[in-house]
Formats: sequence, C-alpha cells, structure tokens
Amino acid sequence: MSGAPVAPHPGPAQNSPATQAETIFEARGVNLRFGGVHALTDVSFGIRKGELFSIIGPNGAGKTSMVNCISGRYRPTDGRVYFKGRDVTGMTPNHRAALGIGRTFQNLALFGHMTVLDNIMVGRHHLLKNNFLTGPLYWLTGARKEELAHRREVEEIIDFLEIQHVRKATAGTLSYGLRKRVELARAIALKPDLILLDEPMAGMNLEEKEDMARYIVDLNEEFGMTVVMIEHDMGVVMDISHRVMVLEFGKKIAEGRPEEVLADPRVRRAYLGEDDDEEAPAAPAAVVPPRKEVA
Repeated sequence: MSGAPVAPHPGPAQNSPATQAETIFEARGVNLRFGGVHALTDVSFGIRKGELFSIIGPNGAGKTSMVNCISGRYRPTDGRVYFKGRDVTGMTPNHRAALGIGRTFQNLALFGHMTVLDNIMVGRHHLLKNNFLTGPLYWLTGARKEELAHRREVEEIIDFLEIQHVRKATAGTLSYGLRKRVELARAIALKPDLILLDEPMAGMNLEEKEDMARYIVDLNEEFGMTVVMIEHDMGVVMDISHRVMVLEFGKKIAEGRPEEVLADPRVRRAYLGEDDDEEAPAAPAAVVPPRKEVA
C-alpha cells in the first residue's frame, strides 16, 4: 500500500445500496477443500443489489476460489450459495450465466484468433433463441433479425468501453490493456445482474487503471450492475467500493465499509504486516476522484 497520505475517503452515503437494497447473493458457511488443502473455511457473507463489493486479501487467501464458487466453476465442499434467493450450489456455470451471473478471469480467456467483435458476440450466446435447426433458415426464421439486434447491443458496449478502433482487430494481436477491456466487454454482453471481476486492473499502467476504474463505476452506477471485484490496488478498492471483505488463509477476518476495514487491527496485521498497537495507516492515494454519493 503505497502513495502519499490523503484525507480519509468519504465513502458512499449511508443510504447507498450497501445499507438499503435487497440481498442478491449470499454465501452460507462455504468450505472448499482440495484434498488436505482448505481453500475456504466457513465463509459467510451477503452482497446487496446495486452494490460494488470488493474482496481483498494476501496472495493465496482464497479470493479467486470464492469467486469460482459464486460463478459455479467450483462447487463448495460444504455450505450453500444463493442467487436472488435461489439455491444455486449445484448449478453449472452456464446455468448461472443464464440466471444473470457474468465474470472476467484473472488470466485472460479470450479467443485469440477471433476478432474483438466476435469475442464479444460470444457473450450473447445464451440469449440467442434460434438454434442449429432454425439457424440455417437464416432469412425465414428471424435469425437474421435476432443477430442484428444482438449486434446493436454489442456495438453499444464497444462504444461504452471506447474500443471502436479495434472492433475488427484480431484479439490476440492487441495490447494487454485492450484485451482486458475486451474481456470486460464480453462479460457485459451477458447482460448480468451480478458481474464478477477477478483482478481487472492487474498488469495495467496508471492511465489504464484510471480508465478501467471509471468503467467499473459506470457499470455500477449507470448500468445498475452489482459488481464483485477482486483487486490488489488498495487505492482503487478504497476509493470505489461500497463494502469490502477481507480473506486470510481462506477465512473471513473482516467485512464492512472501506474505512472501517482499513482500520481493523486484524486487517493491518494480516494484510499489511503491522502489529495491533501500530497506528492505523492513512487511506492510500486514490487512482480516480472519489465516487459520487448514492442517493
């Protein structure tokens, strides 16, 4: 956690989604084991609709494992997970995507040989109503009309993320920062109610981080998506999050508003390597201007 000390982050308003809205996702007593390795131990928390919720912790704390349990990539060894009040513990990732859960990956998972446009169109696949029987009758079954409608949606996403200039470029030839943006575009194309972002700013320079942070805030505030984000840049986390959860060795050690979590002695000891009697650190310098309060 570097950066010059600044004034304490004001945080979202008390009537933000974090304090008023309904719970869109809940984990109850989640345990995840791989043989003798306990990746997650009795983790319980809830995410409210319209919230920007961050999961932080040291390397190996279980952050990505938790996101994998939300998306369906992993199934908890014990415990249950609920989405919109429905038990989705046993559901596959594609079924959860159909319910409204989208995600990006820590390691880029684009189709490198396909164009940017085609990569994003993949995210619309589960929304297509025509199938392999009706698709060949392109002009007669409405398949053409449906494809054009989805193309319009994708073009709006391309405009939002400012990647018009590479829309026809091969994804594998793009810079790392642009590929990160394309992967975010594909996740948005699913039209998710809950979007999971696994280290969306990893490997980016300062300018790219500023852009990505603004896109994430706009997704949350203007598109109304509930966002769950794993991120190591504490300046970003403390500046744009409504609430933060901290994991250490697979266990939840803190949860709350950013300034509350930052002041927690357990977080300072586990995440920052500080002793309990040391003075709490000042909030890190923000990558983006403080987000506006939610009415």
